[in-house]
Amino acid sequence: MSELEQYMLPCLNKKFFGIDCMGCGLQRSFSLLINGEFAEAFKMYPAIYTLVLMFLIIGINAFKPLKYGYKTILSLALLNAVIIITSFILKTFLIK
Repeated sequence: MSELEQYMLPCLNKKFFGIDCMGCGLQRSFSLLINGEFAEAFKMYPAIYTLVLMFLIIGINAFKPLKYGYKTILSLALLNAVIIITSFILKTFLIK
């Protein structure tokens, strides 16, 4: 267990209802990413890399506005939504 894992929040949706939410695995995936386990991070939460890229661009755009910053952020947000919803459906209903 990494030092970061002792501070992770539990998923209340999973605790009370017994099913994963669309964010389940994000904290653990980020922890795996920090520890250099890149393939495992992707398997845990497939949107991890596009989320990191999106937040990186948001951060850069906040200090130095990019020419196509808004369109890029919007495109990445939509891509993230598609990846998160698709992986949730696959994990919940199709892959057991």
